[in-house]
Amino acid sequence: MNIVCFICARAGSKGLKNKNIVNIYGKPLIAWSIEQALSVNLIDEVVISTDSKKIAEITKEYGAKVYFQRPQHLASDETGKWEVWQHALIEYENVNNKKVDIFLDLDCTSPLRNASDIIEAIDLFKKSNVDAVFSITDAKKNPYFNMVEYSDGYLKLSKNLGKKILRRQDAPRVFEHAASIYVLSPAFLRRGSGLLSGKAIGYEMPNERCIDIDSEFDYKIVEFLLNNSEVRDV
Repeated sequence: MNIVCFICARAGSKGLKNKNIVNIYGKPLIAWSIEQALSVNLIDEVVISTDSKKIAEITKEYGAKVYFQRPQHLASDETGKWEVWQHALIEYENVNNKKVDIFLDLDCTSPLRNASDIIEAIDLFKKSNVDAVFSITDAKKNPYFNMVEYSDGYLKLSKNLGKKILRRQDAPRVFEHAASIYVLSPAFLRRGSGLLSGKAIGYEMPNERCIDIDSEFDYKIVEFLLNNSEVRDV
């Protein structure tokens, strides 16, 4: 079985300049995800999708492979992850003349996951009759309890059960889509239009391992946690 881990990293970034290769706790941010993937024996290859020669060279130093360059029309702020994945799958299979059996993506801006998270997500995908497994975490806010939106000019509860919810614990459990781990069927990736266009289930992760770096503030939080050996070694 050919399990390929793809890590997608474009050159541009508005929230934090060069965030994909910014140095954090002694190495480029993307290196954390590469090393995590390489430590998992289930994974056959770690492949980078990037439009940047600099990112390509850095990732090769950490053991990843770069078989193709991402075209500019798939490297803008407005490009969706799905189209980038589809391109990566097609290019990899064309260049290597072999099929991918399981498509794995690790978000390089989420360095606090560990190898066991990756292994468990892959195992969950293998034993479940689904198109995709992706990381989720308990939502900090709940639309049935403490999230509001405007309706007819006034704030209302985002989702109403028809009965009063007095404690968050009594509300239906909801999750955040944690941008960290994605495991997909290549057939689904080819035919689907998005992550939720097929049968998808979640791999649950704790909040502290799901922080996604998108700003200087996020960077400082992750840097603080990486400096805490107890958190880093979880």
